[in-house]
Amino acid sequence: MDSAAYVCLGSNLGDRELNLLRAVAEIGRIPGSRITALSGFYDTEPVGPVPQDNFLNAVLRLETCLEPHHLLAELQRIETDVFRRVRTIAQGPRTMDLDILFYDDMILEDADLTIPHPRLHERRFVLVPLAEIAPDHIHPTLHVTVAELLGNLPPGGGVTKV
Repeated sequence: MDSAAYVCLGSNLGDRELNLLRAVAEIGRIPGSRITALSGFYDTEPVGPVPQDNFLNAVLRLETCLEPHHLLAELQRIETDVFRRVRTIAQGPRTMDLDILFYDDMILEDADLTIPHPRLHERRFVLVPLAEIAPDHIHPTLHVTVAELLGNLPPGGGVTKV
């Protein structure tokens, strides 16, 4: 049986919209997987200590037979091989960033991968597009819906649908 993974996409270098469209196409080519939902694209203010341009973000739902670490490897392959991502500045600018947010109701913590994503509940740029496609998905450790997580955020963190 396939699992449902939610993946966040983000880009703030180059043609951000083209980058997201290309990433969606590449993710759609992952063997044993198919995209079943895609949010709109959102212009978002960067979060973190590094000054940089705004991101374009989206979230997709992926039905996959891949185990989480194999899916992560495929996503990192796309970042590196397709988008030539080089990880030089932590939380710095990037052509493509792909993060697994949820994988079914799995809770996983190891050196390479944490599911659910450890900061998704704090990030409007993740929760707004995620709530568009999965408002009733329940966070497996916080035991509240995505819509409730979004509603609990303080104001701010500019996120605008494009």
